[in-house]
Amino acid sequence: MKIILCAILSIACSLSVWSQNKKADLKPERPNVILIMCDDLGWGDVGFNGNKEIKTPNLDRLAAAGITLSRFYSAGPVCSPTRASCLTGRNPFRMGIPTANSGHMRPEEITLPELLKSKGYHTGHFGKWHLGTLTATIKDANRGKPRDYSNYAIPMANGYDEYFVTESKVPTYDPMIFPSSFKEELGESKRYGWAAIEDKSDTRKPEFFGTHYWVGPERPELTNLEGDDSRVIMDRVIPFMRRSVSSGHPFFSVVWFHTPHLPLVATKKYRDMYSAHSHKKQLLYASITMMDEQVGRLWDELEKMGQADNTMLWFCSDNGPERGTPGSAGPFRERKRSLYEGGLRVPAFVIWPDKVKSGQVINTPCVTSDYLPTITDFLGIIYPDSDRPIDGISLKDILISDQTERKRAIGFQAPKKMSWVTDQYKLISNDEGQTFELYDLINDKSETKDISAENKKLVAGMKKDLLAWVASCRRSEEGKDY
Repeated sequence: MKIILCAILSIACSLSVWSQNKKADLKPERPNVILIMCDDLGWGDVGFNGNKEIKTPNLDRLAAAGITLSRFYSAGPVCSPTRASCLTGRNPFRMGIPTANSGHMRPEEITLPELLKSKGYHTGHFGKWHLGTLTATIKDANRGKPRDYSNYAIPMANGYDEYFVTESKVPTYDPMIFPSSFKEELGESKRYGWAAIEDKSDTRKPEFFGTHYWVGPERPELTNLEGDDSRVIMDRVIPFMRRSVSSGHPFFSVVWFHTPHLPLVATKKYRDMYSAHSHKKQLLYASITMMDEQVGRLWDELEKMGQADNTMLWFCSDNGPERGTPGSAGPFRERKRSLYEGGLRVPAFVIWPDKVKSGQVINTPCVTSDYLPTITDFLGIIYPDSDRPIDGISLKDILISDQTERKRAIGFQAPKKMSWVTDQYKLISNDEGQTFELYDLINDKSETKDISAENKKLVAGMKKDLLAWVASCRRSEEGKDY
């Protein structure tokens, strides 16, 4: 019943979108659109942000060929909330996804795949989903279980033609298994990661990790699931792109790598690239380099198909680096789960050779909620509900003209936390709004000096705006936007 309801709602939304855009006398761009996201990759974990230890040559060359977004934020300090923002342009608290493994993508939400599908795009989602459960017949991942439809939300119900996804995390190598024993003296564990099982002489018996890849309603994938998880994902992305190009359709492809979310698993070949480092660093660094190779493989394939120039590709992470790992937040304060900069500021770039001038670095605040309004602005797609609150803005003028200011604040929330970020300042509360700190992010990007005491008028104004926005999110979460 829920599958049927989701499908009906998705079709209704698509028809509404089609009707709105039919009225628009526009000649929009029709680039392919790719959204790539890593999981727990810190701002300082890539070469294009200055890392000298981790090898990310493909990410670095693409960032150099496009625009590096040096002040780019994830909409949430953890996984699922950020992912919800990418597809809807809205803060995740508006749709009941405040934390990881909570809520689901509601069928009433208007999503990027629905909007692009209405313009003739083929739509596909590959890798991590984390916006609801994918089965109600078997036990799966964090929340999937028999007869439980409470958070059932498959990509097909939100505008996707194809998908190859897991509900949540998997090991970064041999994603379906984990070994029966670990080298605890080297820091290995089921949570953190381990050296990959590479040959039959390995005495560690593999066990089922407990998560499936799904390709349709109650359809788990059973083949080509061994080896580097990033390669396993890319093996599905590339054929999807080829099919779309062969059929004459532009494509919208979301590629959400699990890397470098724990557990980290890597082969000897890649660990040996980092032999001077600790075993724990080897696992992290090697996993990132393996993922980087697959991003390079994707772009090389676009060039072979003659599609690279007409492809808009966005890259970012879903939040800051995990605590207890060698991942780096760069110069920024705190890490994953925090609303300080290190939990939200993530590595990011956009490349679109036909449209975006290469070699730029933009310091304007941007956020994952900006994806939807920016992409629809470039494509000439009219958002079908003018009364529904959208938290992101179009970055079109920032990317292709001389605009350097955002001019509109970005709101952030997490359980018992809230923050309001302008072009220069951040107001932050970690105690449900009882007290507030203020930081000048232009002159104090590491948030070392709270300047709230000497800026009481500014604090009062930002606090008023923040609380009004929080109240608006609460109304949305109650379903009043639908």
